[in-house]
Amino acid sequence: MILASATHMIDARELTAEVDLCLPDGRLNPDAIGWSRRPLHRCNLNGPWGRQKRWDYWAITTKRFALGITYADVDYVGLVALALFDFETKRVINRGTARPLGAGFAQGTRAGVGNISFTGNGLKLELTQTAAGAIVSCRFADVEASLQIERNDDESLNVVIPWSEGLFQYTSKQTSLRTSGEISVGGVTHDATGGFATLDYGRGVWPYRTVWNWANAAGVEHGQRIGLQFGGKWTDGTGMTENGLMLNGRLYKIKEDVAFDYGRGFDAPWTLRSPHVDLHFEPFMRKRVFAPMLVANVRLNLCFGHFSGTVEGDGSSPIRVERLLGWAEEFRGRW
Repeated sequence: MILASATHMIDARELTAEVDLCLPDGRLNPDAIGWSRRPLHRCNLNGPWGRQKRWDYWAITTKRFALGITYADVDYVGLVALALFDFETKRVINRGTARPLGAGFAQGTRAGVGNISFTGNGLKLELTQTAAGAIVSCRFADVEASLQIERNDDESLNVVIPWSEGLFQYTSKQTSLRTSGEISVGGVTHDATGGFATLDYGRGVWPYRTVWNWANAAGVEHGQRIGLQFGGKWTDGTGMTENGLMLNGRLYKIKEDVAFDYGRGFDAPWTLRSPHVDLHFEPFMRKRVFAPMLVANVRLNLCFGHFSGTVEGDGSSPIRVERLLGWAEEFRGRW
């Protein structure tokens, strides 16, 4: 039974009280369907083994670099991946490791709160997360980063995507968070103060085949701290979206689907459009990932670039952005 038959009515439901994501038998709690400006869901997953997916993904961007941190447990394997993208040299430095059955992995049930620690296979990651922000320390290859992320009283985009009673995803997108600290590459230290961080926190029970688009950007324009957050394909037909505009820490929800068009290829300009979104994305760097496994595979095309155009959130005036730094991606997986 699909839960999201009345598309716009469901998306209009803003939650204001804490709620369990799942019923005791592991099915989606109907009271959890909706969106909120704060992380209110307790992610008490209890679904069928092999379909449960848990991840914490941080992305930090500066004018020179993007640092990606993945800590994920997809039931049959646990993954840690660290990647640094150098926009000036176009160099990508990445290291990753996998643990069968997610052995030793531990993740919290509240978005953006709790500690994560991992050491092994040439990686070291320490992540301390509180309501006030996060402290990140990591080391891999010739990269070392020490960063502080400020949440202050910023709102975020938190939403449950309901495919059915048994298949669903809770996501918390916390974006345009101010960042300070240092990133060192090959012994040369770079100031990361003035950068921006985004948390993608996900907990859910997923279908075997998945396709999604994700786009995100942050910066300061015309004296305003701006964050853009868009998703596509994976939310289609559910009655819910993960689209929003952040202005100076306040969320303005975008309730309609946003169409991603990159039909001329990943390296050519993209467009993102809806009745309230008209954006062009100009990529300047791309990372391709193909990870074949015995019963699963992942294909990811992650592009960094600049967004230009106009965006209007629910209750906001139209906002124009010019060359706002961010990324857009396509993910295809059997997992």
